[in-house]
Amino acid sequence: MSSVKNVINDSYKLMLLKDYLREAIKEAGFSEVDIQKTPTGTRVGLHVTRPGIVIGRKGSGIRDLTKVLEKDFDLKNPQISVIEIIRPELQPSVMCNRMSQHLARGTAFRRAVMWTMQTIMNAGAMGVQITTSGKLRGDRSSFEKHSKGILPRAGHFADVIVSEDIVHVQTKMGLIGVRIRIAIKERYIPEFELKAMKKEAVIAKPPVIEEKEIEEKEIAEIAEIPADPTKPRTESELIEIEEKLVEQVETFEEIEEELK
Repeated sequence: MSSVKNVINDSYKLMLLKDYLREAIKEAGFSEVDIQKTPTGTRVGLHVTRPGIVIGRKGSGIRDLTKVLEKDFDLKNPQISVIEIIRPELQPSVMCNRMSQHLARGTAFRRAVMWTMQTIMNAGAMGVQITTSGKLRGDRSSFEKHSKGILPRAGHFADVIVSEDIVHVQTKMGLIGVRIRIAIKERYIPEFELKAMKKEAVIAKPPVIEEKEIEEKEIAEIAEIPADPTKPRTESELIEIEEKLVEQVETFEEIEEELK
């Protein structure tokens, strides 16, 4: 098999793996997966918001997931590491999954868009753009774009600080696509910087830590930690709590009616 076919085959398998993990560990807030081939096997890094759900009791979730990856996806000796996302509101894939769950539950798409944009901006994003397309309001397909803050559209600056993700959700009206683009200013590293300004920046703004890798020795400890009853344990519980808050969000149409 040629190198081109190998690349296409690996990309196709990675796409199938992402689709499987997006559904299998949806309650854990799955964001993305990293695969690295090593001489001893395959290292699989799972980026999630709730690592305890993936790990399971006494590591049972990790063991079951390892068997699936080895049998169904032909990964040789998969070694799974769980990476916790500290600020999930700045991850487009996580926010796409949350917004899709709101739409699947019957929430009006504009209320879901306004709530998602507000949540992302409150987390410290520089800008956000949400595009919804499909059967939004009637039989005819349409699309809407909503933006907030500053979001570079092109150039190297946009490639560095802007990340995006796309998800599709089936509703009663039909299929709806959601695309979220988030700009994070902390990712940009200036090419030139004065030494005095650099020292002040280090003192004023410590480095932002968005992810934390959980080592094997911590897996058992996390699995045995009792859950906090005041916090949602899964993504579904979080969506149920947010539903009441989403209903209170004002849409552009309501604001226009008040101004008339």
